[in-house]
Formats: sequence, structure tokens, C-alpha cells
Amino acid sequence: MVNTDDFIKRLEILMEHFGMNASSFADKIGVQRSSISHLLSGRNKPSLDFVLKIMDIFPDINLYWILNGKGNLLNEEVDFLKKFQQQNEEDHAPILTQDLPSGKKMDDGPEAAISKNETSEIQNSKNDPEVFKIVFFYKDGTFKEFNP
Repeated sequence: MVNTDDFIKRLEILMEHFGMNASSFADKIGVQRSSISHLLSGRNKPSLDFVLKIMDIFPDINLYWILNGKGNLLNEEVDFLKKFQQQNEEDHAPILTQDLPSGKKMDDGPEAAISKNETSEIQNSKNDPEVFKIVFFYKDGTFKEFNP
């Protein structure tokens, strides 16, 4: 059985994480605003349908966490991806805007079509080992691979 008081606290954490108030959260998951209000006040208990609506709109939420508070708010795969993206942004921020030999910028994305010669010039300038694959990670969680 789900402890309603604890569930309410986790629901508040969830709304805060996504920067939503009760009204916007209700609209987002497709329930009446009064349902959220009654739930947050402790008048009503969360239904399975309510939890499933949350999971449908926010699939990255850890179901085990929302139900009983164990684990992390987000699924571990999502946490790992966010940590990787954060670390990548911090470690390589200057590289993302670096000019390539062709005059294109790294932040132009794979559409900039880096040629094999350009890749060689970049490699040779830094004395790095041969590049065999470049992966572009996007904020929406997708990625594209480029094999020079």
C-alpha cells in the first residue's frame, strides 16, 4: 500500500523538478485541477490511473520511486545520460565552438559534413590517435554517428 503522505511529498518534488505548479501539472497529465488539489491536501488517495497518467507523460520517472520512495526520481539510464551531457558540456565547452579548417563550427552539428581531410587535419594538429567514429548527442536524448 502506498503511504499517501509520502506520495504527496514525492509528487511535490516531481512538480518542482519539472518546474510546474499543481495547475500546470494537472493540465499536463490530463486530470482535473481539483484532483491534484484534493490529492495534495490529503483528501483523496492516488489511484492507479493517476500514477499511470504520470508515467505516460513522464516516462523517465522511476515508477518504484514514485510509488514507495526507493531509488532515484529519474530512471538510472536517464540520470547517466544527463550526467554525461553535463560533463561533456563542462569539459568540452571551448571545443564545441571551435572553428574547423573548413571555416565551419563544431556546433553546426553533423550537417556540417566533416570531410575525411578535415578530420585528418584536426587529428594531426593535436597528435591524437586516429578517429574512427564521432557521436553527436542531442539534448532530446537522441544521437547521430559519423564515421569519417
